[in-house]
Amino acid sequence: MKNLCLYDDGEHKYYLLGWEETEEGGLVPTNQYLIVHGNKGFLLDPGGAHVFPRVLANVSEIISPKNIEGIFYSHQDPDVSSGVTMWLSIATNAKIYISELWVRFLPHFGVYDKRRVVGIKDKGNVNMNFSGYKLDFIPAHFLHAPGNFNVYDPISKILFSGDIGVSVLPFNKRVQMIEDNFGELLEYMEGFHKRYMSSNKACSKWVNMVSKYEISIIAPQHGTLLKDKAARDFLNWFKNLKCGVDIIEEFYGR
Repeated sequence: MKNLCLYDDGEHKYYLLGWEETEEGGLVPTNQYLIVHGNKGFLLDPGGAHVFPRVLANVSEIISPKNIEGIFYSHQDPDVSSGVTMWLSIATNAKIYISELWVRFLPHFGVYDKRRVVGIKDKGNVNMNFSGYKLDFIPAHFLHAPGNFNVYDPISKILFSGDIGVSVLPFNKRVQMIEDNFGELLEYMEGFHKRYMSSNKACSKWVNMVSKYEISIIAPQHGTLLKDKAARDFLNWFKNLKCGVDIIEEFYGR
């Protein structure tokens, strides 16, 4: 799949970067996103080392990697962040934004220069200023990582939700985005959320918080993007989901 522009007002653009064209060793496909404002870029969960060549090529079609000023990691999982040293070597002016909780894990990925790392405090950094635009870093703790954040772009009104809203579709059934028929995604979404999300208390807290924003698209790290009605239907479903410790007995054989 080629790059898909989700928003474009001439100055500000928001891209879903291209997917893998073939299934690779059973790996769950990941979504990467790029915000461009003027000639500056901001990457969202650019992915692991195995997708770096493809994502770099996708980014280079849009903007010079040297013009990337920020790289956001929602949490510490390798499918999110194991390519970090490669990006730091290419995007030489970029800073890394990640939960303070995971800063001490970055040396395991080869990141030792903490001057390029910005730890996000637990309560989030609202209205972080970049080159002519602002982004809201929204807490999403325990959904599923204990230190976890989403990003809301007030210009495009797109919420990057990380692992919240993920759908794990068979490779031949992948769909870029839906506006209706949210129910058709549930069989590819419910099992993941019941196992990876910690509790209904965490889910409902998050929904109440993000519902204050005007959201045009929920953009997860895996699977189908949710637009307009589908986004609203997901929030209603997720708010009432029993998961994690709510159903812990289901995960034990006795």
